[in-house]
Amino acid sequence: MVKQTDNKESIYDVIYDVVRAIPKGRVSSYGAVAAAIGVKSGARMVGYAMNACHNAKPKVPAHRVVNRNGLLTGKHHFSPPEKMEQLLKKEGVKVVDDKVIDFDKLFWDPAKELIL
Repeated sequence: MVKQTDNKESIYDVIYDVVRAIPKGRVSSYGAVAAAIGVKSGARMVGYAMNACHNAKPKVPAHRVVNRNGLLTGKHHFSPPEKMEQLLKKEGVKVVDDKVIDFDKLFWDPAKELIL
């Protein structure tokens, strides 16, 4: 678990580091990322961070973060909205009706996978 901070930019940087660690072809959820950094009820904050990451360097694979049911709820923040699904499919993730197929198998839990 990462030490929580009150500085918005710093917390976004921590979130970005976790999301950058999600392997290609895998997905995580907003809530799982929030829990991994010690902000269990911070799923919405992770969503805000994903929406703000478009110019972050190095790039943040925001397309790998979906909701707790595997739905592409953040797709409307991509341009065009189909881009999120296209990026996932390019990595071998199957998506039907805006939902990741085999979500349980593809789910990557940063709290278990990372030593933060």
